Amino acid sequence: MAGTSRSAGRTLVVFGIGVAVLFGLVALAGSWKPALGLDLQGGQRITLRAADDDVSSEALDEAADIVNRRVNGSGVAEADVTTQGDTNIVVEIPGESNQALVEVVRRQAQLRFRLVACSTVRQGPCAGAQEPAPGDQAPDGQNPDGQNPDGQNPDGQNPDDPTGSANRPAPALAADDETTPTEDPTGSPQDGTQEGGRQAPADVEEALAFKDAPGQPSITAFSQATCPLEERPDDGPGEPLVTCDDDGVKYLLSPSVVEGTQLTSAEAGQDARAIDWQVQLGLDDAGARAFGTVSQALVNGRQQFAIVLDGTVISAPTMEAVITDGRASISGDFNEQTATDLATSLKFGALPVAFEDDPKNDTIGPSLAGNQLSAGIWAGVVGLLVVMLYCLLYYRGLGTVVIASLLTAGVITYGMVLLLSQGAGFTVSLPGIAGLIVAVGITADSFIVFFERIRDEMREGKSMRVAVEAGWLRARNTCLAADTVSLLAALVLYIFAIDEVRGFAFTLGLVTLIDLVVFFFFTKPLVTWLGRFAFFHRGHRLSGLDAENLGLDRLPGVAAGGAR
Repeated sequence: MAGTSRSAGRTLVVFGIGVAVLFGLVALAGSWKPALGLDLQGGQRITLRAADDDVSSEALDEAADIVNRRVNGSGVAEADVTTQGDTNIVVEIPGESNQALVEVVRRQAQLRFRLVACSTVRQGPCAGAQEPAPGDQAPDGQNPDGQNPDGQNPDGQNPDDPTGSANRPAPALAADDETTPTEDPTGSPQDGTQEGGRQAPADVEEALAFKDAPGQPSITAFSQATCPLEERPDDGPGEPLVTCDDDGVKYLLSPSVVEGTQLTSAEAGQDARAIDWQVQLGLDDAGARAFGTVSQALVNGRQQFAIVLDGTVISAPTMEAVITDGRASISGDFNEQTATDLATSLKFGALPVAFEDDPKNDTIGPSLAGNQLSAGIWAGVVGLLVVMLYCLLYYRGLGTVVIASLLTAGVITYGMVLLLSQGAGFTVSLPGIAGLIVAVGITADSFIVFFERIRDEMREGKSMRVAVEAGWLRARNTCLAADTVSLLAALVLYIFAIDEVRGFAFTLGLVTLIDLVVFFFFTKPLVTWLGRFAFFHRGHRLSGLDAENLGLDRLPGVAAGGAR
């Protein structure tokens, strides 16, 4: 039994180190107060109004569902998203006003990939066409001044940048490490084929032709536009587009070659070879085929390819590799938050309803009075004290194990709530507090089952230290079964319940898991370790394991006077 006691002592030490690590992470997170839900602290209300009054209820409900997934995908818990009337979606988010969340909510997330025909950095076919005249289009894709279609003079120099010092955007379309640029200049798919002899889609052929010879009306529109544009351009997929990026660079773009609806995945991450944040995309089969055709056409001349979100160019990289596997990445001036926001918007799709550009953003107070929070906290404290007092009176010395275990579970629960508040946006609401209170009873049940098994084993003639191990073998299976049922109930409730009830289900499941950890790695080793002391194994009348309390004349192996 000495070896068992030493093992129990080591388990308690490791458990203590684990708790210390938990609170070390909390300290690094920098906050010792949990984030409160909308009902307890208030937050912000964002009202989206449809641009068109004739909106179907199905489309509005679908838009509300997308917004709800976007907000929660951004790490905000228990946001309330509802439809209001026939044209409005109301989003109520706990916490301080956050403009980034407003952008995530309102973003249409219409993503399109287009080819760059002209830009103010590389004018290409638009060079020298600031005062266009009908019929000035030169044959063979050349401009009247003899420049090549990519805006370079025959000596390869850009007329807008004779020194070659213009800052070219960092490559934002990455391929597999094994993917390399084609070395066959005749492999361009402008003849209707792509690698492997597959036929290129007709719209891709049209976009490639437009890139080299955009036509005078498009060139005129490009030359007359000024950045920033006065209003958002019409981003129709089948039409050319004149638009700008956030740095004021103007672009003439081809019709869309890949649509955002062809995305299969969108995740924020960091480049394995750098620290820059990017959004990694996956395309379906049709998108991958179109993308492969375009990349093979552009790679030899290292020509640009624009990624357009809601009519604005967010990245215009040069194509540096043939990408045939449908995996690409968007890079640019991203940090972790902006990359995550963009990935969230793309992942959950475009809104099926167009909304007005400036949503109403109001600050709202808590929906419950402050005394509701105090009442909930006091209910939890009183419930915990009552359970502790009952166990102390009934189990006497063993009751101290219950008190220590409940306090430990409470400390770990608080640490996990703090950590989840900072790391995952978890907020504590009144239903969540109710889940914590109910979980106190579940936690106490585990101790009661264990202690009663010990007492039963001692009644059958085993010593206290032997009874602890024998009782543990029986009690742990019972407790595992009970906690598994509680976890399944919490999981089902979390999946199928409305948002307000999910806080209850989440905290119930969280504390049930913590109960298992405390039960296996604190309560049982503590009882084993206490068995070393004569106060317990000799059955002191205040230990809770004395002969009178067990209904025995004397304890097994203990003389009437208390000696072994």
